[in-house]
Amino acid sequence: MKKTSDKRHHVVVVGAGFGGLDVVNGFSGADVDVTIIDRRNYHLFQPLLYQVAGASLSTSEIAWPIRYLFRNRQNVQTLMAEVQGVDVGSRQVLLDNGSTVGYDTLVLATGATHAYFGHDEWEPHAPGLKTLEDAATIRGRILSAFEEAERSNNPAERAALQTFVIIGGGPTGVELAGTIAELAKDTLAHDFRSIDPRATRVVLIEAGPRLLPVFPEKLSDYTRRALEKLGVEVALGAPVTDCSADGVIVAGKPLPAKTIVWAAGVQASPAARWLNA
Repeated sequence: MKKTSDKRHHVVVVGAGFGGLDVVNGFSGADVDVTIIDRRNYHLFQPLLYQVAGASLSTSEIAWPIRYLFRNRQNVQTLMAEVQGVDVGSRQVLLDNGSTVGYDTLVLATGATHAYFGHDEWEPHAPGLKTLEDAATIRGRILSAFEEAERSNNPAERAALQTFVIIGGGPTGVELAGTIAELAKDTLAHDFRSIDPRATRVVLIEAGPRLLPVFPEKLSDYTRRALEKLGVEVALGAPVTDCSADGVIVAGKPLPAKTIVWAAGVQASPAARWLNA
């Protein structure tokens, strides 16, 4: 692909998250051509992903078509593609279909991904929450756990199925723990006959001394009390040392659980490698 114009400056933005959209909007009215590239054709409102995972919202309520957002911006082109790399010397973005997009200015706004701190083998058992696919996976596991518990005749298995573990006491972990507790103790409270959803255990595990560590301590204390009022068990200063399909090991003790969610950390996307940075 060539530049959208042979005369005007061409800005290529990779990533249609908040950062990418903000960059594109910053060129509103400017005498430039802009191409925004993302592997998906929608912008995701990530702060509400936990509500999709907790079955409170549908996916369509937090995702908007990128083309719709820029439908009145004739100098903005949207490409749904997977970026494979960047040829800095020739100023070309390399796409998954073998084509290229030339640029005068390149902006990488690819966001972050999950960080398992050297334990990537935990990911199949404890998915993170960054995409709609992640949210759908977690929602499916949560709802399926109740269904499986309903038909199980094994008390230990039922207990594990009705135990939900969230690892990480940041905003995502806090929000998801509260949402699952409300789902179990309110929304689903009267929907089953063999199990009592209100007996569900929701355990929020944080390795540090308090929840929401980047926020003021008063807010951390308030959040802990609010979650405990909902019935969430908050474990502080409790590092997870193992994670499997059967549960987690916390501070040396096993905690059987069939549904585990990872909310303990993020790392920058590998996009910087495209620039040999």
